[in-house]
Amino acid sequence: MAEVETGTVHGTVSVHGTVAEGYEPVRDAFVRNFGERGETGAAVAVHRHGRKVVDLWGGVTDPENPASPPWREDTAVVLHSATKGPAAAVLHLLHQRGQLDLDAPVGTYWPEFKAHGKDRLLVRHLLSHRGGLPVLDTPLTPVQAVDGSSGARALEAQAPEWTPGTGHGYHPHTYSWLLAELVRRVTGGSRTLGRWFADEIARPLGLDLWLGLPESQAPRVARIAYVPTPEPERGGLRLRPRQSVVDAYADPASLTRRAFGAIDPAADENAPAYRAAGLPGSAGIGTARALSRFYAALTGPLPDGGPRLFTPATLTQARSEESAGPDRVLVVNTRFGLGFMLHGPAAPMLGPGSFGHPGRGGSLGFADPESGISFAYVTGTMHKSVTNDPRPQALLRALRTAGPAAQAGPAAPRPTRPAW
Repeated sequence: MAEVETGTVHGTVSVHGTVAEGYEPVRDAFVRNFGERGETGAAVAVHRHGRKVVDLWGGVTDPENPASPPWREDTAVVLHSATKGPAAAVLHLLHQRGQLDLDAPVGTYWPEFKAHGKDRLLVRHLLSHRGGLPVLDTPLTPVQAVDGSSGARALEAQAPEWTPGTGHGYHPHTYSWLLAELVRRVTGGSRTLGRWFADEIARPLGLDLWLGLPESQAPRVARIAYVPTPEPERGGLRLRPRQSVVDAYADPASLTRRAFGAIDPAADENAPAYRAAGLPGSAGIGTARALSRFYAALTGPLPDGGPRLFTPATLTQARSEESAGPDRVLVVNTRFGLGFMLHGPAAPMLGPGSFGHPGRGGSLGFADPESGISFAYVTGTMHKSVTNDPRPQALLRALRTAGPAAQAGPAAPRPTRPAW
């Protein structure tokens, strides 16, 4: 692979890393993100058939401090909802090993959960956002959100917003406590979801990817902060959300606001306690290289001997469409498999068979089995986006023209309304 030369890209920002021949357009798009799309610190990685073909990083580790330490090869960052894909893999592997039935009622494993009309709510409903539990009548405080028990108790007492299985709506926060408690029950309390991930996925694959950050790794983690999205250059198009989306986020009584407000006040995502808790829906921490390698391992064996995680049957199961159409929380059309978002206008990835998960503010990880491509983008520079952030989308447009990825198939229609 060719080394990327260090140099001034935008102000004092430098980009480092390697790209394989044919993937230079991805490097060029990554560089332009700093000058044109408000990037301050980020990384992108791409694997093809398990071999790394793009590995780039640049900028600084604090979006609000240009003099902060530079983003390094091993810098990790909070992944937000891009965590949901790795967390879902734990449930798929438990199923693959015969320890969890995705078609069983959740109450089979978690008896207290059956109350308030949830006795027929299936495990697959949790993974496909069809359970009707995106909100809590009484939101949790930031301390309760990470204490390991309050979320589960609140969901035991919560009645569904709709009959489970009859519609779908994104569960931004409750996904964490639902999956965490289910895995705890399935394993007999012996391992948390984060510990299971560390033991059975991260360690065998050598991933710098944690659902619960060890204290020893804290110095490697970049700070995250919201940074205003820059105005496009003259003549550029700035996409605006449709009015129904604006209204949903503005209305305190809407399902949208209540779902994103399940932790109130909002947690400090830079706080050590939040990072250590490893909430499976929002608080994973990792590098782009690790997230891309994780997705590569879902789809096939790795050239360096790393294990393939999913059997062909599990891979089909994970990315088969379970939910599609109007999302009761995001107020746009979304598509979900079991724990993974699927390629489409709300979450554009590489091609029709792609599956993965974006994170609020910009992060994105996915695999495209048809082309053998896996992709990850992580950033500390959060923009006002929930699904299709323009920075990873610029990288994907470049990737579609680069090397073998150009054979991945047609891209999704470019979204006309961002989901924010």
